[in-house]
Amino acid sequence: MNAPVITAPRPIQALPDQLISQIAAGEVVERPSAVVKELLENALDAGSTQISIRLEEGGVKRIAITDNGRGIPPDQLPLALARHATSKIASLTDLENVATLGFRGEALASIAAVAAVSVTTRTADAAHAWQIIGSHHGAVSPSSGAYGTTIDVQDLYFNTPARRKFLKSEQTEYGHCAEVVRRIALARPDVSFTLSHNGKTVDHWNVCDLAKRCAHILGSEFAAARLPVDECAGPLRLHGFVGLPTASKARADGQFFYVNGRFVRDKLLVHAVRAAYQDVLHGDRFPSYVLALELDPALVDVNVHPSKIEVRFRDSRTVHQFVFHAVQRALAATSATSFANAPAPQAAASMDGGDASGSAAAPWRPQQASFGSQFSSTFSPSPFPPGSRYDSPGVAQSTAAYGALFKEDGHEPFVPQQASSASPVLEAQTIVVGSPAAPDEEFPLGFALAQLHGIYILAQNTRGLVLVDMHAAHERILYEQLKTAIDGALSGTGQQMQVQPLLIPVTFFADAVEVGTATEHQETLHALGFDIAVMSPTTLAVRSIPTLLKSADAQTLARDVLRDVREYGGSRVLIERRNELLGTLACHTAVRANRILSIQEMNALLRQMEHTERSDQCNHGRPTWVQLDISALDKLFLRGQ
Repeated sequence: MNAPVITAPRPIQALPDQLISQIAAGEVVERPSAVVKELLENALDAGSTQISIRLEEGGVKRIAITDNGRGIPPDQLPLALARHATSKIASLTDLENVATLGFRGEALASIAAVAAVSVTTRTADAAHAWQIIGSHHGAVSPSSGAYGTTIDVQDLYFNTPARRKFLKSEQTEYGHCAEVVRRIALARPDVSFTLSHNGKTVDHWNVCDLAKRCAHILGSEFAAARLPVDECAGPLRLHGFVGLPTASKARADGQFFYVNGRFVRDKLLVHAVRAAYQDVLHGDRFPSYVLALELDPALVDVNVHPSKIEVRFRDSRTVHQFVFHAVQRALAATSATSFANAPAPQAAASMDGGDASGSAAAPWRPQQASFGSQFSSTFSPSPFPPGSRYDSPGVAQSTAAYGALFKEDGHEPFVPQQASSASPVLEAQTIVVGSPAAPDEEFPLGFALAQLHGIYILAQNTRGLVLVDMHAAHERILYEQLKTAIDGALSGTGQQMQVQPLLIPVTFFADAVEVGTATEHQETLHALGFDIAVMSPTTLAVRSIPTLLKSADAQTLARDVLRDVREYGGSRVLIERRNELLGTLACHTAVRANRILSIQEMNALLRQMEHTERSDQCNHGRPTWVQLDISALDKLFLRGQ
């Protein structure tokens, strides 16, 4: 075997400024999209309201960004291209309270080290524009230009050809640049953006509200299947939109989270949102959302990563719980009652440049059967135009008669009984048309007509036909009732979590972090129903676990709980495992397929659906009911055509 070659050590020496800048550029300027991000953040920090982005060959040949911001005084232009020169912070106090997107003073210097850069700028009080080319050693000369700043970056990595070889194809690099522009445009709907590539305008977004900007960038599908979120708690505010579980995706490419206007990928925030969706989404699917968290800059550290895409919170547990509960409350509103009371949708107007005043999110509409048409998403007590063949006592009065009959039932909960010997059709025909009317808004799912193949309930409301998956619907109802009962028992009476002592404690090897967590968070662990004792510096013993989870693997459960307590300040594992058990219990208890229900039982199930949170989807995110409008039925039979 050959001995390793040992070279003579070199003396320690200071690196030249150019090499230092190129090393720094390796962290900051990873690819053309990183240049776009840094320059757009500078433009927004300058107070711009109009920004134009021009790209050539995916940004490798040219990136030119023009804004109408405050501009840079000519005597400060050399400093703008110098390393560690910035106007945004001047002390450690400023660094701990960063309210701007940029603050390090590295971006322009790093870009100038690996590309040909020119900066043309004009302030409001200047007679003309000024320009500097190259680096901070370049001369400042008069130029022509409007108020604001134009930064032109050409031939990226021209002086580092090895780095240029690592770039992907033109279309791939352009895709990364366009994604950066979309992220920033979503965060700032008060700013207009224009994106062009190789001389052709690709996208243009005017100033608007967040609802319209989301519709423009994420498309009409997200606009039609989203829920608004806007909650405050002390110094925290979360606002934006979360997608419905039925509009989930196979990839996590529709998730946008912002902290004080900065796009971030933070595992704590992602975990909080994911936990909120757990009850309504299958594990292999990913929700879509656009959420903005606002808080005091002193409560978050953005100086964590060179790309500034990661953050750390001073009180991570509070932030996690706030985000989790805010999203969970928004998702809890997905019921037939909230659908019926929702305002008219704004998605269509936002897409075609219509009314600009509607900032509310388009209300959710249940999953429609796709027969080549779009159905109205507004529940109306009078959906039929005056004088039409549907504007007759038959439909409206029969629906009102069903309501009158049910009101006499006293809203009894749905409990499957023995099947009635009477035919559901015959029972439906016993309705008296002249019965007192009930407000249609009270019963958005209408009233049962019959049962289809022992699986689906057919119901009629003022909009048309409703189809309900009775097993999925009953499963959700039972699941929510079980959760409410347990949560009420634990919090309403103040009793502690019931625990199951282990006859033989389960011992396992633990690292120093796990041992420290078990020691530091004893009170939290006891509140969760765990007794985890430290036996030695490398051994933990589980002496008791929650009774509800007594059949779980104690060692795996303890490790998961310790990890969550350490990272999030509380254990979601306990709730997740408990909910899994309750979901299984609800599934086995819910009415099964081929179970014949009476009309009264079907109506009772519909009423409970209308008053149950998250009843629009089952525990796995599948829809529990769909709506077929009269217009859709007409098209199926070519009526009126």
